[in-house]
Amino acid sequence: MRALASAARASDLVETRLAASPAPGKDLPVFRRALLAWYDRHRRDLPWRRTRDPYRIWLSEIMLQQTRVAAVLEHYRLFLERFPNVGALAAASEDAVVAAWSGLGYYRRARSMRQCAKQVVDQHGGRFPDNSKALLALPGIGRYTAAAIASIAFDEPIAAVDGNVERVLQRIAGRNLTPQNIWQQAQSLLSPSRPGDFNQALMELGATVCTPRQPRCPICPMRKWCATQGEIQPDRLPSAQKKKEIWCALEQRDGHVRLVQRSRKESLMAGMWELPQWATAPRLISASAHWRTFRHSVTVTDYTVHVIRGAVPAAHTHIRAKWIAIANLAGVPITGLTRKILRAGGII
Repeated sequence: MRALASAARASDLVETRLAASPAPGKDLPVFRRALLAWYDRHRRDLPWRRTRDPYRIWLSEIMLQQTRVAAVLEHYRLFLERFPNVGALAAASEDAVVAAWSGLGYYRRARSMRQCAKQVVDQHGGRFPDNSKALLALPGIGRYTAAAIASIAFDEPIAAVDGNVERVLQRIAGRNLTPQNIWQQAQSLLSPSRPGDFNQALMELGATVCTPRQPRCPICPMRKWCATQGEIQPDRLPSAQKKKEIWCALEQRDGHVRLVQRSRKESLMAGMWELPQWATAPRLISASAHWRTFRHSVTVTDYTVHVIRGAVPAAHTHIRAKWIAIANLAGVPITGLTRKILRAGGII
């Protein structure tokens, strides 16, 4: 009975706020101005926000997919140094692009980017199309990315909905909306005079204020119009991370390191190079050979990685392992875990 009463009170609270906190409606111009004014004062100074170059905006959007901003910043700078324009990216080999991408994960993105760059060069004269419909036809560009590029680089009045925007709009509405309703709501709210800034403002609000947990409602510029004040619950919780333990061997000899190439048929990190690894500790390894333990996450799996430094017994030598010159590693597509271990060992 107590649970039912508590649920009823929570429902009453939401209903009261829905009545007291209407959607923008006639206040839409005020809503837009309030959000844009907040964005102008509080947005983070990110390099892709200082440009209207569609190549750089596209690069940032692809890098930011399922990746934190902090992890992208240095990769973005280095990638642009190596491939400063779409022509340079289109002319590069797949291995060179994947090597430059190493550490960001989800390597299909890098391969798809190269394909997209080649198509922009071959079919569009090296210039990105200036509208979302044409952008959507390019490899690796979905509805959100097409809208983001078109609105930010070309001022097309089209809404872009990512996870942050979805959360903000559902909290403002006071209920869980269908994907179609979310896109419709985003389009109806969009500022036609500053579409790119408005899209980025909603994303920024979700990333820094209207966060998944502990939203900062007292400082939110949209609080006047929000039905839930951050209390709406998602339909489902994210699945728990899996746990896995592996062992790796770090061997050096004459300026070389021993690596193994993953199969090009792998679903993750296909064709990339990594340290030889096993699911259990190799036999006949002394306790002193265990160098360090690392924590590493790939998609939904958290790994505990034990690293052996030095030669391993012949019985455990990986038959596909090859000695790769350390001086050449910058051009070799290595996995993020391997890069982490090599850096910790002072090898790269």
